[in-house]
Amino acid sequence: MTEAGLEQDRSPLYEAEHAPRYERQRLIRAYQQEYDCRLVVLIDALFPASITLFEETLFDADPSQDLHILLATPGGDGETAIRLVRQAQSRCKELTVVVPDQAKSAGTLLAVGAHHILMGPTSDLGPVDPQFLLPDGSLAPGKAIIAAVDEAERRIQENPETYPLHASLLSDVSALMVQQARSALARASDQLREALECQPDRPPEDVQRLVSGLEDPLIGNPQSHQAIISAGVARDTGLPVEEADPSGAQWRVIWQLWTKYAMLGALGMPSSVRIYEGQTASRIL
Repeated sequence: MTEAGLEQDRSPLYEAEHAPRYERQRLIRAYQQEYDCRLVVLIDALFPASITLFEETLFDADPSQDLHILLATPGGDGETAIRLVRQAQSRCKELTVVVPDQAKSAGTLLAVGAHHILMGPTSDLGPVDPQFLLPDGSLAPGKAIIAAVDEAERRIQENPETYPLHASLLSDVSALMVQQARSALARASDQLREALECQPDRPPEDVQRLVSGLEDPLIGNPQSHQAIISAGVARDTGLPVEEADPSGAQWRVIWQLWTKYAMLGALGMPSSVRIYEGQTASRIL
């Protein structure tokens, strides 16, 4: 059905209530037509629930067509990221991850499994540092959890009277979470390799070369989850990064679309909304 036909099926009040969604989907369809691809949007921390929500945007994807994912994420679970990029690669000819803002940690894992990573002047990737959900819903990087516990243990050994203070400060961190963080960090190199192998046209020797070049900048060297990896730095590591012309037509459409999601609450990382959207599917949580 044409867009005009869809509009005729909407009542005036329904049309008014959902006008911003229709405008975003209009921009998605225009991008698809201009760049001969399917475009879907994923704005969320990446955890197992993402699999079903992301599949909703791909349920009628044409595997002979290229797929572009507009991705913004503070990170999440690396295993989920690998599942997502496998899921995407199975539904397209070539995969491009478009990063308008930040795709950190698990988002970077998803991106390295693509054929192309499109970045602009505002785009950043980040260290592969697993994130963990705390009871209050916030995210904590694995390295930070381990460092906080190690520092608390050191201070308590030096001054046992401080135990109640440190126990209170780390009340949201369980022994199981600490062990999970250690296990996840130990598996980070394997996850990086598996994500790179998700690109079906990447030869094994290229995977090995990329793993060797990326382990230090993505895993070993960064001391903070907030460390940023710009388009130029990412390209220098050998990743298939394409730097968008900030005054070019493609980046202007991407930025126009991104600002509409920013106004929904996607501006901060982690954002206050979870968004999975395409030409037909639309889940704003």
